[in-house]
Amino acid sequence: NFLAHYGIPIKDKSFALIFTAPMDAKGIKLIARSSYEFTAAATGSPFDYPLSSRFDENDSILVFDKVLVPWENVFIYGDVDKINQFFPASGFIPRFTLHGVTRLAVKLDFIAGLFSMAVEATGSKDFRGVQTAVGEVIAWRNLFHGIADAMVKSPIAWQGTEGYNLPNLNYGLAYRVFAPMAYPRIKELIERHVASGLIYLPSSSADLESDAIRPYLDRFVRGSNGYAAIDRIKLLKLLWDAVGSEFGGRHELYERNYAG
Repeated sequence: NFLAHYGIPIKDKSFALIFTAPMDAKGIKLIARSSYEFTAAATGSPFDYPLSSRFDENDSILVFDKVLVPWENVFIYGDVDKINQFFPASGFIPRFTLHGVTRLAVKLDFIAGLFSMAVEATGSKDFRGVQTAVGEVIAWRNLFHGIADAMVKSPIAWQGTEGYNLPNLNYGLAYRVFAPMAYPRIKELIERHVASGLIYLPSSSADLESDAIRPYLDRFVRGSNGYAAIDRIKLLKLLWDAVGSEFGGRHELYERNYAG
C-alpha cells in the first residue's frame, strides 16, 4: 500500500513521510464497515442484488500499530518542502482527475442506459417531462466525456521535465466542481420519474420459482412495451441496486465527496 500526504500543508517534519508497506505487515489493521456483499448473500441472491453481490468495495479504517517500515520502502522522510511539493510536482492531481472523470463518465453510460430502459419498461417514456429528465442525464454524461476528451486533447507541459505533458488540469478541476452536483441530481431524476417502479417488485428471486406466486407476477408485474415480468424485475432491481440500496447510497456519498 502507498501512503502519502494530501491536504493541508505539512509544517512538522515528523509528519513529512511518503512510503509503501505490505498489507500483511505486522501491526497493520483494517477495521471494515459492514459488507454489502455479505448482506446481499444473506438476504437475497445476485438476481436480487446484482451490483451489491459483485462490486462492493469495502471501505476500512487503516491502523498502523508500531509497524516497521524498512528504509528501502521510504521515499521521503523529514523533508517538509519535498512533501508539500509531491502532489503538484509528481503530476498526481492531473492524472487523478483524468482517472476520476473517465470513471464517472463510463459509470454514467451505464446509469443513463438503465434510466432510459426503465422509463420504457414502466410505460412513461413518451411523456415530455420524462423525456426531458432522460435528456438531462444524457447531457451530464456527455459533459463528463467532453471534459475527459478536453483533458487529453489539450495537454499542458509538465514543468520540470523535457518534452512531457500532463492532462489539462483546468478541465480536470471543472470536473471536480460539477461531479458532486451531477450525481445527486441524476439520482433525484431517476427517483422522480421511475418512481414506484423502483419498489413495485417481488422481494426475492424465489418468488419467481413459486408455482403459486409466479402467475401473479407474470400478470401484474409485467412491464410496458413488451417487457415480460422477469425482464422488468431484473432491470428495475439492477437500477435500484445502483441508486437506492445501501450499496447505491454509498455510491452517492462517494461521488459527493470523491474530490476530497
